[in-house]
Amino acid sequence: MHHERIAILDYGSQYTRLITRRLRELGAFGLVYGPNATAEEIAGADLKGVILSGGPNSVLEAGAPPIDHAIFELGVPVLGICYGQQLMARDFGGQLHRAAKREYGKATIRVNDSDSVLFQGLDPDQVVWMSHGDHVEKAPEGYTVTATTPGVPVAAMEHRGLRRFGIQFHPEVTHSQHGNAVLLNFLHVCGMKLDWNAGHFIDQKIETIRKQVGNGTVVLGLSGGVDSSVAALLLHKAIGSQLTCVFVDTGLMRKDEMKQVQAAFAPFDLNVKWVDASKEFLSELKGVSDPEQKRKIIGRVFIEVFEQEAKATQAKFLGQGTLYPDVIESSGIGGAVLVKSHHNVGGLPERMNMQLVEPLRELFKDEVRRAGLALGLPEDMVWRHPFPGPGLAVRIPGPITPERVKILQEADAIFIEELKRSGWYKLTSQCFAVLLPVQTVGIMGDERTYENMCALRAVTSEDFMTADWARLPHELLETCAQRIVNEVKGINRVVFDITSKPPATIEYE
Repeated sequence: MHHERIAILDYGSQYTRLITRRLRELGAFGLVYGPNATAEEIAGADLKGVILSGGPNSVLEAGAPPIDHAIFELGVPVLGICYGQQLMARDFGGQLHRAAKREYGKATIRVNDSDSVLFQGLDPDQVVWMSHGDHVEKAPEGYTVTATTPGVPVAAMEHRGLRRFGIQFHPEVTHSQHGNAVLLNFLHVCGMKLDWNAGHFIDQKIETIRKQVGNGTVVLGLSGGVDSSVAALLLHKAIGSQLTCVFVDTGLMRKDEMKQVQAAFAPFDLNVKWVDASKEFLSELKGVSDPEQKRKIIGRVFIEVFEQEAKATQAKFLGQGTLYPDVIESSGIGGAVLVKSHHNVGGLPERMNMQLVEPLRELFKDEVRRAGLALGLPEDMVWRHPFPGPGLAVRIPGPITPERVKILQEADAIFIEELKRSGWYKLTSQCFAVLLPVQTVGIMGDERTYENMCALRAVTSEDFMTADWARLPHELLETCAQRIVNEVKGINRVVFDITSKPPATIEYE
């Protein structure tokens, strides 16, 4: 059985991803399609409705993305938002007004039709978020105008017989007072069950995985991060011993990383190959200071080690923890998927003639966490901060030596331990220590020391595109600094990084 879904056609609005999020929060499964999606591509017994997103283009310009008219013939309700509403108006004989300037920001609409489906049960006057150039001047024949603003004669329109709706504002943005209620009213028209949740997703996914894999075998790179861990448990639940996980210790992991991941997976009878390749990685990195070169070496060695292990399993499929934001971001509009870090082992599937299995590719990060909890993944694994593919190599500017890695592992472990103890770990998005290639004079006991400086970095972020430095309490920073200097041989000074992204990046290299 497939989950009922709403298809969202993405005309390039910055809010398209928000529409998906809102629908899922309301219990409806929304999937984004490119603007050129055809009726054939989105059709299916599980399709319950279509939403046409906003977008930066004017429908009156040549080259504005069109819509496949067969979509209107699929017999499901259609909601056009902004650009989507204007497309409907243009194509069904309404009139549009070409604006000289774009209108942004809050506006108050007046609902003037008590039979309106979208505004059922809502206040006649409501604050909404507008962002548009053109607007609909006159609704097409058969459409009722249900809301207006002083400047926009058709702020909302609906054809109740055909169940087609157009609105000039963005209900998915929090500034729209009753935005969720408007979307909910649309979902009711679509006859959605509103039962989308992690448990549901898991059951449905297990079925899809079994269908795809059959009696083949899957190999998955397990990093201990939340995405690969949840992907591993989900695959294991679906196909049991047909899955082999490979954990590669690069020697650039956090302190006792392998032990911690082993402990977390001990309750599940997962088939995991634990590979200690730290000697290979560290010897290849010897004397290399250039950040780009470091990343390339680590990526190459990782693939070599992983490939060797994967070959031995003779797996036909490669499992990956790709998430929905990666798919949306990299596909841009209808393009191909690029995958970011080397944990998603780029180039391997083609090289080894393997097919990809991506059990999480429809999920957002918070949904992955919920699925992880539902699958029984321990809390501290579920709430783990992201860790870069190249590991501590990007947190040790300059040449990497086993000694420097050890010093950083110790400092980092103290910082994380104190963050967890104080409750700040869950309030931040990513925190770590960096070993700076700077030595400064200090005093230990009666002796002068000349040792390394360590920087602590802590940020809060929604999506990691931008990040703000976390305002950690001074007492907490003091405890961290005292412990690091006292307990870690090789560090005699600790600083706290208070730069946001942009202008700085989160990582140092």
